[in-house]
Amino acid sequence: MSNKSKGSNAERELYCMFTDACFRAVRVAGSGVMENTSCDLIAGKPGKKYAIECKSCKGTSKYITKTQIEEFVVFSEVFGLVPIVAVRFNHQGWFFLSPKELEDSGKNWCVNLELAKKKGKRFAQMFLEFDKKSSDLDAYEELMKEG
Repeated sequence: MSNKSKGSNAERELYCMFTDACFRAVRVAGSGVMENTSCDLIAGKPGKKYAIECKSCKGTSKYITKTQIEEFVVFSEVFGLVPIVAVRFNHQGWFFLSPKELEDSGKNWCVNLELAKKKGKRFAQMFLEFDKKSSDLDAYEELMKEG
């Protein structure tokens, strides 16, 4: 499997997670290939709007150029979206971090498994509210039971 198809599969997986949790979501056409496509997904619901940069990693560290993160943050700000870096480590699942939580490795920003476990959040922690008044969690749990 090529890196491009691995990345596309990861984006589709994350897209489905959002739509299953009753978010509206779109994959950004040309992401990672064309200029001015500085994120992979846009997801939201009333009062919650996110730009998501997806990364998939079979090792324990993922490096992202500083330019890519800078353009991603600017893109997010222009559209009033909260920037989130989503990283999926093989056999560990998804972790979600703010770009501010990435480690500076000199030329790049880095997220490793240890950092992801320490500072990152899981999907439900990041995007679903855990209070009795919220129907988000209930709706997501019902969808997971059905699937």
